[in-house]
Amino acid sequence: MKATPLIAFILVITVYSCEKVVTDPNLKPLTDAPNGPRSTLTVDTVKPLPPDTTKHDTVPTPPYPQHTVDSNMNTSGGNPNSAPSSSCPIAPIYGDSIIFTQPTSGADYIFNPVNNPGSGKYFSWPVGMVLNQNTGAIDLTASQTGMKYAIGFVKTGTTDTCMSTLIIGGASYYDSVYVIADNDTTASPYFEANPYLPNICANGGCTFDVNGAAAAKKVVVDKTTGVINLGQTLQPSGLAGLLGGAFGLLPQSGSSIIVPIYYKLNDPSNQAIENISVQIAYYDSESQISSGILGGVLNSLNILLSGNLISTSANPRPPLIIIVRRH
Repeated sequence: MKATPLIAFILVITVYSCEKVVTDPNLKPLTDAPNGPRSTLTVDTVKPLPPDTTKHDTVPTPPYPQHTVDSNMNTSGGNPNSAPSSSCPIAPIYGDSIIFTQPTSGADYIFNPVNNPGSGKYFSWPVGMVLNQNTGAIDLTASQTGMKYAIGFVKTGTTDTCMSTLIIGGASYYDSVYVIADNDTTASPYFEANPYLPNICANGGCTFDVNGAAAAKKVVVDKTTGVINLGQTLQPSGLAGLLGGAFGLLPQSGSSIIVPIYYKLNDPSNQAIENISVQIAYYDSESQISSGILGGVLNSLNILLSGNLISTSANPRPPLIIIVRRH
């Protein structure tokens, strides 16, 4: 019997989108983080993995600029999560602990260090800051905003690294897991790398997905609050649902996408266009999330809530939002 066009279409989609499913049965419920994501998963028996050793099964590498760190470098500036020590007088200094991009007439907004430690090389982590390795100048227009970074400087002729930390103001999203069956269907942003700050968009003045880049990937972002509607992203309502959401008509467990979200905020950035990339993954059920992925999510969330760096790895992933259909 000849297949109808709809059945043929579904068969094509099914064959095209098949991916490997990773299973992990050791999952238990988890408590919510304060002021933060409504996470609903944890693994009591699985130790969270460091971000640089976490492997993501179908997660692509984000297209961020890579800043190589010499493996022979020694750190004389102490903990990269703290201010530089007095024994390291040539640490990069940018005049404040947080800086903001600004509107321009078309050119990128560049922020330079206020000190001149001499000849040497600069580097930063996590990946996402666009940093001139020779001058320490930061391209804030191109950098991932709303994050805390470590910046290091190695003076020419030495192997010692002087460290400081710097926040690029803006919005970001929690690494977290959301279960649709529990009506856990929205992911809210936080600001200035601080999950305990009040929502600066609560009284208006903010605009999200200003260029429609998220909408083009069928990711539904509230234009005024930045809240991502995960239910509508997975399965749009009405006629739009006939074509499927961000993961297609028949979402495949373990698949993921990376979505750029461009926005303007009512803060000292003065409505300059900023951006953050978010990775969204989908699983049919909790048991299909590997312990490595879940451990990485929990580790990143714990680091954020403790006020430390998102990652001390040179190659972390972007914020990871995991949508789960059911327990």
